[in-house]
Amino acid sequence: MGIRTIGALLMMMMIIEVESSLHRVGGGKYNWKPDVNFSDWANHQRFYSGDWLYFGFDRTRHNILQVNKSSYEQCIDNDFIFNVTRGGRDVFQLLQPKPYYFICGRGYCLKGMKLSVNVLPQPPPSTSTVPIIPASTANTLIIDSDAFTAIATTILTVFIFKALYFY
Repeated sequence: MGIRTIGALLMMMMIIEVESSLHRVGGGKYNWKPDVNFSDWANHQRFYSGDWLYFGFDRTRHNILQVNKSSYEQCIDNDFIFNVTRGGRDVFQLLQPKPYYFICGRGYCLKGMKLSVNVLPQPPPSTSTVPIIPASTANTLIIDSDAFTAIATTILTVFIFKALYFY
């Protein structure tokens, strides 16, 4: 990929805004716990590919396991797809439009600690928010691939930091 192509892609990333949201599971900062109606909470949310789930919990008592539908329905925690648990304030990105299933192991799934979300495809960007710049008048930003990676990483880090600590 040439330097001009990378520069053009960076400009497009700045112009075309893809919305992604951080969903605090259960609605609060530390709501991954028993006696929260996660089905009711999820039914009032709209999840799109690229969105993030934030789980806040006591990591000494709970965990988050991504499971298949059958394990979700039967609260089976020994055949999980992915262990989301890291430190008690954990995030999971919903990358594909499909159903996702999460449970808490250690017997808490049977006490209601489970979550099912149906992820929709990202809606197309609004044409009114994307300015059209004629190629003859546009200045091309030239940036090498290392700088592009650094900028993209910084933007993602700032987004996650702000989402976890300021909302």
